[in-house]
Amino acid sequence: MRKNLFKVAAAIAVFSVAGTSLVAQRGAGPRRDVARVPPASPVAAAAGDVKSVLFNWMWYMGMLRGVQENDAVATLELQATGTLRVGGQPCTATAVSPRWGSEEDGAAKPSGYRVSANYQIPGMRVQYNCMGANGQMRKGIEVVSGRYAWDEDMLGAGLVAGKGRATPMPNALDERLIRLWASPQGAPKAAAAGGANTKVSVEGGKAVVTFPIPGVAGAVAKATLNAMNQAERIEVRQGTTTTEFTYERYADYNPPDDRIDGFYAGHIVEKRDGVTVRDLTTAETEVGNLYVVIPVPDSVQNATAGAR
Repeated sequence: MRKNLFKVAAAIAVFSVAGTSLVAQRGAGPRRDVARVPPASPVAAAAGDVKSVLFNWMWYMGMLRGVQENDAVATLELQATGTLRVGGQPCTATAVSPRWGSEEDGAAKPSGYRVSANYQIPGMRVQYNCMGANGQMRKGIEVVSGRYAWDEDMLGAGLVAGKGRATPMPNALDERLIRLWASPQGAPKAAAAGGANTKVSVEGGKAVVTFPIPGVAGAVAKATLNAMNQAERIEVRQGTTTTEFTYERYADYNPPDDRIDGFYAGHIVEKRDGVTVRDLTTAETEVGNLYVVIPVPDSVQNATAGAR
């Protein structure tokens, strides 16, 4: 399985311009006059044209850059407000940190809901600070990287001896990988990495893309694209568990001085077996390939290896 993850990362890299900064390519957004124009997605899907459907999906997300129109999105930073379930209870996140401050200036403390994701070396860190129905503040840091999942009591917990505690969460691995690869940007990348296992069809006049979730055995995603070729609904089935994501209000949520036609969903709802676990409103994104790394603490690797 671990070897398969490396294959997935390599496949995703084929669709990427390694080390390319979207900020450096400001103004070099996707242009129809420098590449072939694929047919409309429902038409392409009806013809079984997977390549054209995926091209449209990434194109209308603003992920394709340069004359060759390769996927150049490697990382994501997202801040949002809304509700999430913590300990089985709803918790409301409202605060948003100043624009991507450093750890030293305090922005590392969980504030609102923040996601840091790396798609090329697959991993994601979710920080939240929210208020429960009883008025009690809750905070946490949930991490996944490769085949490891863990919680942190501070950013980078366990990487330096004596600093912070990293708690292995192997039972949360599948859930977190599904959240990464069924996200607005992660899903088209996972579909592209699916190779022959990725299929397209038409349902209700809309293009539908079916693909396996990288690293999660038996998990299959079904993405329905809207009229703008962006995912409006993604359903992931794994055994008896169904996770449903709905996305709407796509726009460029990057800071006003950093708009690069990089789009993301403005409203995100995640349900697991019919129960809402995330209902978020995007406050700000950074799709300009900020530096995001998620190393796995030795203690997590050792504990997980011992449990296998």
